[in-house]
Amino acid sequence: MRLQQAWLGRGALAWGLRPLAGFYGSLAAVHRSLYTLGIRHTERLPVPVVVVGNVVAGGAGKTPVVMAVVQHLQSRGLQPGVISRGYGRTGDTPSLEVRPDDDPRAAGDEPLLLARRCGVPVVVGARRAQAGRHLLARHPQVQVLVSDDGLQHRALARDIEICVFDARGIGNGWLLPAGPLREPWPRRADLVLRPAGVAGVEGFEVRRRLAPEAVRADGTRRSLADLARGPLTAVAGIAQPEAFFDMLRGAGIVPAHTLALADHHDYALHPVSLPADLPVVCTEKDAVKLWRLRPDAWAVPLQVEIDPAFWPAFDRLLDAKLSSVDGSQTA
Repeated sequence: MRLQQAWLGRGALAWGLRPLAGFYGSLAAVHRSLYTLGIRHTERLPVPVVVVGNVVAGGAGKTPVVMAVVQHLQSRGLQPGVISRGYGRTGDTPSLEVRPDDDPRAAGDEPLLLARRCGVPVVVGARRAQAGRHLLARHPQVQVLVSDDGLQHRALARDIEICVFDARGIGNGWLLPAGPLREPWPRRADLVLRPAGVAGVEGFEVRRRLAPEAVRADGTRRSLADLARGPLTAVAGIAQPEAFFDMLRGAGIVPAHTLALADHHDYALHPVSLPADLPVVCTEKDAVKLWRLRPDAWAVPLQVEIDPAFWPAFDRLLDAKLSSVDGSQTA
């Protein structure tokens, strides 16, 4: 938390880490040049690949954007699939197809959420090209692959890059660990999404808000207005838990207790103590793990509203790939 605060400015801690940032930047530049020079191979898959990623550490709300892209593709009559690294998952299976009832420890919390919410094939694997091949072999009807994260994973050729920012923007503009950037900004990206008012970033506006209803494991729904009538506990194991708590307060819910946990917190391995006499509210990402212990917990989905002008720009890029000899011929 202290480091993330330091990334917002150029104080003593950030300046002290500048030499390490220079070393990190040199290593990253060498890594990029290995692919540019053809020393390392970039694999192209037989269908268009859309990468949704970011250049800042600590998460920037990519997964809801992935969902929005998948839903848009479906609305066009296309059949998408999703690949992901599956951060934090256990096991040594190189590529694993995620089922909605899978153990989140084996699948990863975000891929499991995508499989449940989107109803499309989802495959996880550290080597995304291999994960993509695995998915296409099992689901040859898939016409477009969407990669949840992987902007810096250059081993997989991509046709469209969508770079997502949150309210932090580029922070202090410095590379890790002196700042939040994984690579220098600006850098080339086909499309950029950022909240209104973010300095130093040009792109299409994205607005994030909580859904008006929360849902339990059994599918029961309850309005946030109803939840706000009594005390409750809010828990979040995401990159920025306070952002979720602030959104709850903005929706009229003032938690009696809040519990901020590390991103991808494993509730099975590290159980937490939650009051048994109060309702529990959490993120959807937490719910895929927490519901195994507290099926009564209320998950509040995060919704994104993307500037309508984004979609024609996205479609123009995609259509060029769908109609090219390098892209899918099935559209």
